[in-house]
Amino acid sequence: MKTLPALLSLSLACAASASEKPNIILIMADDMGWSDIGCYGAVHIRTPHIDRIAREGMLFTQFYNNAKCTTTRASLLTGLYPRKGGKGIELIGKDMLTLGEALRGAGYSTGMSGKWHNGSSVGTRPWDRGFDEAYGLWDGASNFFNPLQPDPKFKGGAVRVSGHNDDIITEFPAGFYATDAFGDHAVETIRKHAKSGKPFFHYLPFTAPHYPLHAKPEDIAAYKGKFSAGWDSLIKERRANQIRMGLIDPETWPDIRGIDKVQAWDEAKGIGEDWQNLRMETYAAMVTSMDHNIGKVLAALDELGIARNTLILFLSDNGSCSETPGGNDTAQIPGPKEFYSHVGPGWAHFQNTPFRKYKSTSHEGGIATPLVARWPAAIKPGSRTDAVGHIIDFMPTFLAAAGTEYPGGEKLLPLEGKSLLPLFKGEASIRSPDDTLFWHWAGTRAVRQGDWKIVSHGKSKAWELYDLSTDRTETKNLASKHPDRVNGLAGKWDDWAAATGVRK
Repeated sequence: MKTLPALLSLSLACAASASEKPNIILIMADDMGWSDIGCYGAVHIRTPHIDRIAREGMLFTQFYNNAKCTTTRASLLTGLYPRKGGKGIELIGKDMLTLGEALRGAGYSTGMSGKWHNGSSVGTRPWDRGFDEAYGLWDGASNFFNPLQPDPKFKGGAVRVSGHNDDIITEFPAGFYATDAFGDHAVETIRKHAKSGKPFFHYLPFTAPHYPLHAKPEDIAAYKGKFSAGWDSLIKERRANQIRMGLIDPETWPDIRGIDKVQAWDEAKGIGEDWQNLRMETYAAMVTSMDHNIGKVLAALDELGIARNTLILFLSDNGSCSETPGGNDTAQIPGPKEFYSHVGPGWAHFQNTPFRKYKSTSHEGGIATPLVARWPAAIKPGSRTDAVGHIIDFMPTFLAAAGTEYPGGEKLLPLEGKSLLPLFKGEASIRSPDDTLFWHWAGTRAVRQGDWKIVSHGKSKAWELYDLSTDRTETKNLASKHPDRVNGLAGKWDDWAAATGVRK
């Protein structure tokens, strides 16, 4: 371990032998909507391998992230809320322990393949923070075919940094595609670590399907015409499928049409119907490519004979992205590496069905994530839970699964999450009605306590109040009817903001 040297003296007491400790694989999509996989209601996007994880494991309906790339990654890795109001990308301080550090201290081999986005300076890199083997993008989003290609001027012109351990990558081979490269490195590392005789932890954060919209031509061709009905029609179709699946209840998940104003498809396609369709076709191709690589991981586990005692989880770092860098420029063609395009708010609205809002907001469309988890030795196949969970729960979950305690003392902030193991065993909840969860990003903020949630968004900063037990899609603002409840929850948010360094 190259950082936190004082922690080397801390003993992580292990209650399970190495042979009993589960392997752990944590896989994350980037900017994928809540329902863009089959097990969450996607009708036209093919995700057989993610769906297999759900079918052979557990699906969560009320799991949360932090609405933004960097803050989600920091919380996911530490079991803590973001500090400093999420400012900057180096959010993992010396008073925090990462999953790599904690699990390596518990006797695990540790690996990482994909998007780090938690800093690239000395002391903040993945191999500085507990990962034995690390390959990927240390920056944010980049060109999928050539990560060294600078961002366009309208996106700032940055050249993104990629690396393999402490070597910076200065050239990529012909035929390179980031999603495949991350998947291949994950499989290679898993094979190597499995042969060591030690349990392993592997973190696989893909960049797909974050813009720029880049996909292989054959993958795009498979979706030709699948989305030509447009988002107005397809949202209805996806929502109806979610109801048929029993995934959402129309009584407690009201239809949001008319709440969030999205340009009508008949109007939006006027700038170029083929281009509008190609945006979603390319995005779907990116999701399916990611799923294909997840299939490689599942196949490796089966081949190695270690699937039964491997906990594998899949989620998204935030809701779908409505950002439009460069505007709706039809000259930016979705697919090829020469161009830089995005899905825009219309398709993002569809991708987040049935929720309101998008990435970077604290409404459900920004913070709700799909989560599926498979662990054949511990999770009953075909399980589903409505229990509320959050990415801060991963650290305590993985440590509990490994039979390891989190180090105490003054050098580390105390964990803020709860173990998910009781849910894996069939219990209904891990949080009491009085427990609270908090969010903040760039002026948006929220608190959830039990089924009550306050959220603010926009210039007014006024708190809205929703009863999620009857209105999960946030259509009926009850703030004026329950001012005392609003004030009480707002006070809790103020206390949390002061404790974590949020600038109000």
